Amino acid sequence: MTKTILQLTTALALVTMAGAAQAADCKITVGLVMELTGPAGEYGQAGAKSVEMAFRDINAAGGVRGCDLVTDTRDSQSQGNIAVDAATQLVQVKKVPVIIGGIISSVSIPILTSVTAPAKIVQVSPASSSPTLTALGRDGKTNGIFFRTITSDALQGVAAAKYAIDKGFKKLSIIHVNNDFGVNMVAEFSRAYKALGGTIVSDTPYNEKQSSYASEVTAAMAGEPDGLYLVSTPVDGATVARTWISQGGVQKFLLNDGMNSPDFIESVGADYLKEAYGTSSGTSPTASTEYFTKNYKEFSGIEPSNPAADRSYDAGAIVGLAIAIAGSEDPAKIKDAMYKAVDPAGTPIFAGKEEFAKALGLIKDGKPIRYEGVIGPVAFDKYGDITGPFRLWKIVDGKVTTDGEMTTDDVNALQAKLQ
Repeated sequence: MTKTILQLTTALALVTMAGAAQAADCKITVGLVMELTGPAGEYGQAGAKSVEMAFRDINAAGGVRGCDLVTDTRDSQSQGNIAVDAATQLVQVKKVPVIIGGIISSVSIPILTSVTAPAKIVQVSPASSSPTLTALGRDGKTNGIFFRTITSDALQGVAAAKYAIDKGFKKLSIIHVNNDFGVNMVAEFSRAYKALGGTIVSDTPYNEKQSSYASEVTAAMAGEPDGLYLVSTPVDGATVARTWISQGGVQKFLLNDGMNSPDFIESVGADYLKEAYGTSSGTSPTASTEYFTKNYKEFSGIEPSNPAADRSYDAGAIVGLAIAIAGSEDPAKIKDAMYKAVDPAGTPIFAGKEEFAKALGLIKDGKPIRYEGVIGPVAFDKYGDITGPFRLWKIVDGKVTTDGEMTTDDVNALQAKLQ
């Protein structure tokens, strides 16, 4: 009898150990489609590292139902057709419940319309700001599965127009990337800028990855503008800016959020950017901001000021917490849980292992949480959009420095006045 009891005890211990090992080894895979190469490669590399850092912090806090969050990362090469193929693989073959990506709108939109919306798989973009994404939701074409952690260009265009007028840009030439993002950004900006009294002397689109933009710059220089509004990405934008300068264009620039880039500044030269100004989706600093700024470069080797970095961490954190709240990998439940991860009535939760451990404990007890991220507290509307402030910045001695802020209320009031 004693021998039998010992055998049973040993067997139970082995089963228990095996169960613990299995729990520790289990993984929940989230798909990432990021622009690791191509014109937006700088953003996508930062975005991927930020999501990995958020998952690392959640895993260190105990993981989701005892499982580790992991990423299956695919390179869109900054091209929509390649992004669709990658997303299709992740959804149909890997069966991921969520896709984070893309970074740029011309990648996120085809993923949404061709893959995630038809499959009803949650998609979260950290940095795609095109108003088209809102319109798709409004037209009932997203199945409510799309979210983003950046404000729409419909608002940023208004903020940029006001900032341009305030900085003395009265006659602008525009050169912009010829895709959904560039076209919509310029449309929103132009409407507001003209209403505020500005004059657009030329509007020149360009196609990406050309070896030369001399013809576009020549066209844009007609009409003697007092500045150039350049809506681009760092690599192509630097080529355009250098060409503008070499052809004698006035060295006064207005830049979009993606041009807030050390690589762009280094490539053009700080001496030529002494009157360069820009706008970005802003932040309302929280404890998460401090944590991220302090720890991100050590983790990633990338500066925390990269335009996609902060909001990509938040995208990863919100997705991870939403999966925990959902209690399963059912995309429909995760979609509903995205709102619950930032519940205004919940206990504030910030970035980092200790805070996520607190969050996971509250979730286990059925209590609401409000993740207040690196970019500040956010809430999603029914189209997955957020509202927030806009950072006004300028380049000083080769570095981007904050020049001011337009609050959400400021932008909304101006938007209403201009309509």
